[in-house]
Amino acid sequence: MAYYQNKEVKFMEKKKVVIGLSGGVDSSVAAYVLKEQGYEVIGLFMKNWHDTTGLLESDCPWLEDRFDAMSVAKKLDIPFHFVDLSEQYRARVVDYMFSEYEKGRTPNPDVLCNREIKFDVFLDKAFELGADYVATGHYCRKETIMKDGQEYHRLLAGSDTNKDQSYFLCQLSQQQLSKALFPVGDIVKPEVRRIANELNLITAHKKDSQGICFVGKVDLPVFLQQKLTSKKGKVFLIDNDSDLYKRDWQQAIDNPTDEVLEELSKPFMFHPKYGKKVGEHGGAHFYTIGQRKGLNIGGFPEPLFIIGTNIDYNQIYVGMGKQTPGLYRQVLKVDKDELHWIRPDEKLKVGESRRLQIRIRYRQPLQEGIIHRREDGMYVVFDQPQRGIAPGQFAAWYVEDELIGSGVIS
Repeated sequence: MAYYQNKEVKFMEKKKVVIGLSGGVDSSVAAYVLKEQGYEVIGLFMKNWHDTTGLLESDCPWLEDRFDAMSVAKKLDIPFHFVDLSEQYRARVVDYMFSEYEKGRTPNPDVLCNREIKFDVFLDKAFELGADYVATGHYCRKETIMKDGQEYHRLLAGSDTNKDQSYFLCQLSQQQLSKALFPVGDIVKPEVRRIANELNLITAHKKDSQGICFVGKVDLPVFLQQKLTSKKGKVFLIDNDSDLYKRDWQQAIDNPTDEVLEELSKPFMFHPKYGKKVGEHGGAHFYTIGQRKGLNIGGFPEPLFIIGTNIDYNQIYVGMGKQTPGLYRQVLKVDKDELHWIRPDEKLKVGESRRLQIRIRYRQPLQEGIIHRREDGMYVVFDQPQRGIAPGQFAAWYVEDELIGSGVIS
């Protein structure tokens, strides 16, 4: 039964690992793998959210998750601890979400949760328990190398390409990675389920969590109304053949000057004069670029998609059909203060350019493009137009299967 029974343990002295037992199958099997590798394993469950406002069907109740995590710890014969981090989670993740949506931006709370909670506050709690490392059930891998006499930790995509979660860790630092272990990173999901089933773990057939990290699936407008006020506004339809879309994207490839990159990286500047009113909404800050559901506007040959918002005037702009040009851009910008390099030795200097692979959301296939480092930040020029680029999202760039840096789209 032991998945790692023939694998050599590469240390003489038993190391202590605190694993974040979430009550899901991935962290459950990760704890088992660590035990098989010879570590002293401690389970630690985090309570990060308990407010049910906006939750759909009471999804992801923390009490049930805690019970499942306790059951797994008992089954694996490892100590179990509980910590309440809900105050820190609200301050560092949820309040950030509210602030970003209020500005008309699209945040990714899962990325912040990993940077601010799982590998920061949780890390401190793990050290209080005497941990040498912390572990999670993320589908990604870590490799440590020596380069020019310096030790570097590489963040690699998970072996299961369908479950690779490296994108969610795109804001981690070398210090955080130095203490991180990802025990299921080289196992595919069906094998994780099989191991859990053979061990008769309570989480073996439990559905994967969805929605906001530690919160669950939410009715976003209802959830955001805890702090953001509803305000009726107008929805305008922009014609797909509008002059707004007449941008020469090829310039960014053939002639990537500072001026060209800056101009082409700007979002489309929509205005009511370019379209017609087709409905009303309850608050522009409740919506994001690329969204289709929630508008409740019918009567058109094809579905309407949000292509832009104006928070100052509380306006929403939509385009018709999946191929509406308002959804597609080929250039984006990351301001210099928002640049983050997991591998500082791979950092580009001002004036340098490099061909890499990039993604702007989880599960998006890696896209080919060139990054250009400039004085005011970094520009990403994709080989092909990208759908649904939104301010506030994280762009992450890779060298083959290694994630080397990321930044917030401006």
